[in-house]
Amino acid sequence: MAEALVRQGGGNVQLDVLTTEPNRYRSHKPVAVEKPEIGYRVVRVGLPRQRWGLLGQVRSFGSFARAAFTQAPEDHYDIVVATSSRLMTAAVGARLAKRKGAVYYLDIRDIFLDTIRHVFNPAVVMPLKGLLSRIERYAVRRANRVNLVSPGFLPYFQKIDAKKSYRLFTNGIDEDFELEAFVGKSPATGKVHIVYAGNIGHGQGLDHILPPLALQLEGRASFTVIGDGATRAVLVNRCREVGADVTFVNPVPRDQLLGYYKQADVLFLHLNDLPAFLKVLPSKLFEYAATGKPILAGVDGYSRGFLAEQVEGVGIFRPCDVTAAIEAFDRLELVYYPRKVFLERYARRRIMDDMARDVLEIG
Repeated sequence: MAEALVRQGGGNVQLDVLTTEPNRYRSHKPVAVEKPEIGYRVVRVGLPRQRWGLLGQVRSFGSFARAAFTQAPEDHYDIVVATSSRLMTAAVGARLAKRKGAVYYLDIRDIFLDTIRHVFNPAVVMPLKGLLSRIERYAVRRANRVNLVSPGFLPYFQKIDAKKSYRLFTNGIDEDFELEAFVGKSPATGKVHIVYAGNIGHGQGLDHILPPLALQLEGRASFTVIGDGATRAVLVNRCREVGADVTFVNPVPRDQLLGYYKQADVLFLHLNDLPAFLKVLPSKLFEYAATGKPILAGVDGYSRGFLAEQVEGVGIFRPCDVTAAIEAFDRLELVYYPRKVFLERYARRRIMDDMARDVLEIG
């Protein structure tokens, strides 16, 4: 997005990016190194050492929020852009735009309130629901323009502000996937090698599907799970308890991940069977589709319709339904799917260029 803003600005954009060091997983701590010729300024906020768990995340976000108001290099901006999967990031962006005298462009990548309502303990969520709902309305109504990364989000946000100017720039396919030479391959050992790569948390619900699925496909398929997250330990323990054939790999850099994709026969995608995930469109879906590999996907709602209409070579099953997953696996053809139309339609560079022009238009 930053590159696209500079590109589309034609030399007339001064861009400051306020962010942190990479900090998602304990097991994967890449070093962020900015190239001198990128054409924009990056301010990275240091975070507390103890930043995991709920209290750790609250403390970390507090550090980031304070920095947003004190370390933003300029006293005035024409446009503030916030990209938010966490509700408070959207609220900080709204407040910063007001303080800096700027118009506000809000990019929403998840419905935070909807997610925590279905994932977390109601006893914890209900006392905060009113406050969080007010913050959500404030962030959306303060924005001059709102982008929703999933068209499935639109009815939800139209209830908050039906007059708002919404955009639907989705996730896309990175150029490094377009440049890779992915090909189909026959299973080398007779077993189908199935790979999952991504977050391992409540939203994915892998602990509900993978142990029994791997056990029932024993002798026919093996699974490799690459990633980390809040429920990884639960998943590992359940696989061990039932003797499921699953190999676990810590998060890896992008170049290594592409190697795992090349060796896979099938790529696995799963969202938990919760109402919050009926609206989402996972970014991993675009990455998987770009490889041309067959996909085994436990999704419902908007994602299910999107896959059925736009991506060939996908076995779709109801989330957390092992029997349906095996039936979908049996229907898969282990061949290469070029998906050329999909690759062209969802090239990230094109999507970001369109979105960057949309951002600059309101300034």
